[in-house]
Amino acid sequence: MTSKTLRFGIWAAVHGARAALQDPDEPFDASWERNKHLVLEAEALGYDSTLIAQHTFNPHRPDFDQLDAWTAAAGLAALTTRIELIAAIKPQLFHPVILAKMALQIEAISRGRFALNLVNAWNKVEFEKTGLPFAEHDDRYAYGRDWISVVSRLLAGENLTHRSENFDLKECALFPRNSYRARPTLYVGGESAPARDLVADHGDVWFINGQPPADVAVLIADVRRRPRRGPPLRFGLSAFVIARETEAEANAVHEHLSALAAKDAAVRAVQRANSDAKVVMLQTLAKAPRVGSNGGTGAGLVGSYDQVAERIQAFHALGIELFMLQFQPFEAEMARFAREIFPRVRPGGAARDSVSQRA
Repeated sequence: MTSKTLRFGIWAAVHGARAALQDPDEPFDASWERNKHLVLEAEALGYDSTLIAQHTFNPHRPDFDQLDAWTAAAGLAALTTRIELIAAIKPQLFHPVILAKMALQIEAISRGRFALNLVNAWNKVEFEKTGLPFAEHDDRYAYGRDWISVVSRLLAGENLTHRSENFDLKECALFPRNSYRARPTLYVGGESAPARDLVADHGDVWFINGQPPADVAVLIADVRRRPRRGPPLRFGLSAFVIARETEAEANAVHEHLSALAAKDAAVRAVQRANSDAKVVMLQTLAKAPRVGSNGGTGAGLVGSYDQVAERIQAFHALGIELFMLQFQPFEAEMARFAREIFPRVRPGGAARDSVSQRA
């Protein structure tokens, strides 16, 4: 096993359930109150991080609620005490100076627990509805590379003059500067060749969509071969978890969720139509049926408690440091994972008492 600390995070329920929208055990709820409770519960149970995805409009149905990532991150920064808060950002939606200023403020509110997740936009509707240009895939990454180079230097306290095709900055310095560390952690998503180049040059942690260990090993090896300055790149993996006492029980739950997800076929079709076909994540998802988003059950964390623990350890040996997890129904399964899996993979890592247990 690697020497890197094994960490677990949760996807915030920013647009409701991750597997099926018509699950009676998890009615649709993307509200601030639900997400606040979810993240506070995760922190109390011993989870290390939460990822707050950014969407202006709900990607499943335009008339469904959608939590705002950055205002929610600021609120959670004031309410939490230990958990890392990772807010996703699509560069085309925010000027880098404004975004860096917001990030430094949330970093101050959280006392050094904030992080950014740079993602290349895939949902064309967010741009078409607002009249913003939606560039070609590789052009979006070129813009993102320029954008993150500006943001990272501003976050590090540089007095920046920068002129490029996209930006013209003159002696930009942001105050107050970060008093907790050099800058917030930069997570990068995406698996295309431009994404791999970008994370090797600018990222601290690469988020990989859920897929089998052999595929993950190939991705990690490829990025590790790329030129890089600074400390070694770290790796995270998205995964939807179904863990039970026996493999048969877990498979039965998987079948149940798959049947529920099938009811969302019309919604998923609209989502696919609104997506950029060049996005590698979508190509990965099309390889085989799976439950959950961002690879979902493709990582294979479906089985008995011991099987799930063994598979996590196998991924960790490949270099995965952070597992960003999804569950359904979220709150109950998140608690189950902490109770059953933490002790199996973390020395002395039993779940803590949850907020509801201590109330």
